[in-house]
Amino acid sequence: MSQQDYDCIIVGAGPAGLGAALYSARDRFKTLVLEKFYPGGQIATTDRIENYPGYEQIGGPELIEKMVNQATSFEAEIKTSAEVSSLERLEDGRIGVHCDGASYAARVVILTPGSSYRKLGVPREDEFRNAGAGVSYCGTCDAPFFKGRKIVAVGGGNTAVEETLHLAKFAAEVTLIHRRQEFRAQQVLIEELMGKVNEANSNLKLRLDSVVTEIGGAGKVESVRIKNVKTGQEEDFGCEGVFIFVGMVPNTGFLDGFVELTENGFIRCDCGYLRTATPGVFVAGDCRVGASMQLITAVADGVNAAMWMKQYLRNPGWWNAPVSDWLQPGGW
Repeated sequence: MSQQDYDCIIVGAGPAGLGAALYSARDRFKTLVLEKFYPGGQIATTDRIENYPGYEQIGGPELIEKMVNQATSFEAEIKTSAEVSSLERLEDGRIGVHCDGASYAARVVILTPGSSYRKLGVPREDEFRNAGAGVSYCGTCDAPFFKGRKIVAVGGGNTAVEETLHLAKFAAEVTLIHRRQEFRAQQVLIEELMGKVNEANSNLKLRLDSVVTEIGGAGKVESVRIKNVKTGQEEDFGCEGVFIFVGMVPNTGFLDGFVELTENGFIRCDCGYLRTATPGVFVAGDCRVGASMQLITAVADGVNAAMWMKQYLRNPGWWNAPVSDWLQPGGW
């Protein structure tokens, strides 16, 4: 099997990977991006984006097309249908990256495989999966599209509570559905939630000990079916949107044993320089610990990783230096 050599290999062509590719290639590093499916990740399935600076509104596919064209204009190479199966440290110190039928090597690898929203797995969830049809997984992204509407949110952790409170700033009515009586969120968030729920004429309501079993509608969300897990009673509940906050699944299974992963599969790193425990391997975007799970922060992560890459290539010993303020971007 032949091996092709690069300065930098980026695993994943989502926003983080494309941001890294732009900066790496523009600095004249020979850059390869390997993508399992097609560029864009979750953003490629987003119909409207209103929180990316420079665009009052843009479609996800359009934005990704612009990012791809910009990166390739500086000769970044993007290979699609190139699923990475494993990585290894080579005898010469470089990092080997293996796909089905092809192997590559680079001095630096930037991991940007992203993560996927954990689904409820109920009927018609995928059919309505975009803000225009009514199913969303990001309140920060899509809450303004539901201004003045009646919606439901599902979940009980920190993200679910925070995002539900955010949704209540826009929607006419928000009903948070949780399968237990107790929330898993931090106590300070629970107190804030209950304070809002208990306000006079509050637009935020709770349905506890309950789960959503089906989403209904004709062309868009019009209702959900709610089941009480204690009584078994079911009912159809009218709404115009469903926000699902039941966690994220990082796309990192192929990295087990090569970099350090958390119990939930997120890549451990120092969040200052985005270094993993494996020298020469950076991480960027939603797959890392501490990620904000936003389009713009994923792009920024990719840019930062590509910039810190230069410091590592100049001085490999820097990898083990503690995070400090001694090196500033102006020092490039």
